[in-house]
Amino acid sequence: MQRKFDDLLLGSIELFCLAAKLGSFTLAANAASVTPAAVSRSVARLEERLGVHLFVRTTRQIRLTDAGRRYFEQCRQALSQLMDAEREVTGEQTTPAGVLRISMPTPYGHYRVLPLLPAFRERYPQVQVEMHLSNRNIDFAEQGFDLAIRGRAPADSNLVARKLEDAEMVVVAAPAYLKRAGVPKTVEDLRAHECIQFELPSSGRHLAWTFEGSPEDGDVLTQGSYGTSGDALAGVTLARAGAGLFQTYRFVVEDDLREGRLLEVLREAGGRTRPFILLYPFVRRLDAARCRDHVMAELAKCLDGFGADALRCAGDHDDFGRLTHSEPRSKLDQQSVIGLLAPMATNLCGRAPLLHTRRGQTVVSRRNKR
Repeated sequence: MQRKFDDLLLGSIELFCLAAKLGSFTLAANAASVTPAAVSRSVARLEERLGVHLFVRTTRQIRLTDAGRRYFEQCRQALSQLMDAEREVTGEQTTPAGVLRISMPTPYGHYRVLPLLPAFRERYPQVQVEMHLSNRNIDFAEQGFDLAIRGRAPADSNLVARKLEDAEMVVVAAPAYLKRAGVPKTVEDLRAHECIQFELPSSGRHLAWTFEGSPEDGDVLTQGSYGTSGDALAGVTLARAGAGLFQTYRFVVEDDLREGRLLEVLREAGGRTRPFILLYPFVRRLDAARCRDHVMAELAKCLDGFGADALRCAGDHDDFGRLTHSEPRSKLDQQSVIGLLAPMATNLCGRAPLLHTRRGQTVVSRRNKR
């Protein structure tokens, strides 16, 4: 049988993946202890074999073409599976180590995940965690993220989606504003009030407020003289200062409500929730079902008093770990976030070196040897 792959080709694929991950031939060369010319020749060899351009090259940078992005995703998965096969055959046990890059919305990062990271790092001291707080959607392949938390699951079959929680929405205002402008009794009363707006970064549209049993399927467009984009916490700051009403997540303003800096209004029209979903690239692995079970087992340990019912609410998944059905959950213990990140660290960081650039330097974290 004629060989399809040789050592030279596999080495070229490795160097291509390094260059795609780091966004630079020079950084890839430094990480692999070869010359930039060797990386460039390897990529050119692949492009000649495939008959397509994998990178768009300029004098300052390289970026993947559409074909290159697709090839990178497949090659990265294939190399990961090869590493898994070696580890399984040799019986090598690995400690999670490397860089875990996570993107999430600003409020969820500040109030749900960042406070938990010290405990996560204590459990996995060799995992470096890099947080990207933004409300913008990301490209996993191009931007090099391992995980993302978002408010909705994108129509991307290459991503696995796991619901973290359904977060309750509340409308709040400072006592001084309510004394000055009055307390709204119904959703219709919002027309006469200053409603602080949040602009969606992706579209520039103002985010509709959502209420239980209100017109337009629960969504209401409000108006106001104040607007913020990119950081929803700015709206909370404006509300504290007496600028107007603002709708946000209850977990963001719990302390303000308890201490009286903000007051909740329209409670009777509340009860609506918005989901937070954990996303990560879908990898067709032989042990995908086992990885899924590991995730759910960790989640079960961290939930507060919900047991098996909570696991059912977290969602039903197929054998590859993809979300097939989910139901609302009224409460989720924050430790469940660690429960989800922990097995992801094992799955993502334990299988191969993770590389990225930080402040002009290349960071390479390799698996521990026995």
